Amino acid sequence: MSIRTVDQIELKGKRVFIRVDFNVPLNERKEVTDDTRIVLSLPTIRFVVEAGGKVILASHLGRPKGKKDPKFSLASVSERLSQLLGQKVA
Repeated sequence: MSIRTVDQIELKGKRVFIRVDFNVPLNERKEVTDDTRIVLSLPTIRFVVEAGGKVILASHLGRPKGKKDPKFSLASVSERLSQLLGQKVA
């Protein structure tokens, strides 16, 4: 069985789950200090959106060891991704 890539699938009207590596460094003010990993994901995210799909992203930040901890929130990453895409990211 061959693995299909995103450009080989009809995406219009579909939800597309994308696992991304947004485990990026933050400063003491919870601001992203290196957005390289976020920037590298943009072509795929944009491709899906432009093809009519709805993107669902999954990632982690830090090592929370199975417990909910606000210091590992992806809110700062979402804010930076919103800036880069030019649209709101929840």
